[in-house]
Amino acid sequence: MDTWLYLSQGFAVALTPTNLLIALIGCFVGTIVGLLPGLGPINGVAILLPLAFAIHLPAESALILLATVYIGCEYGGRISSILLNVPGDAAAIMTA
Repeated sequence: MDTWLYLSQGFAVALTPTNLLIALIGCFVGTIVGLLPGLGPINGVAILLPLAFAIHLPAESALILLATVYIGCEYGGRISSILLNVPGDAAAIMTA
């Protein structure tokens, strides 16, 4: 029974308007960073890690930001690989 309680609390935290906005910003920034050839998801997260602490985000929001930046970078790396024929990161080498 505790599982449903914890799951509902997790959704309540994740689906607040602030965290949804942070997720949208993280996906957008991650896609832009991923489009740049040579910058992968690890680099994107490493670049934005100090920013998450500098603007004093709560722990949940910072984790959401960094996770969505990582996912956006993965997506952006595929776009540059397909459109520019230059792999955006190491995982997209086969599509170039």
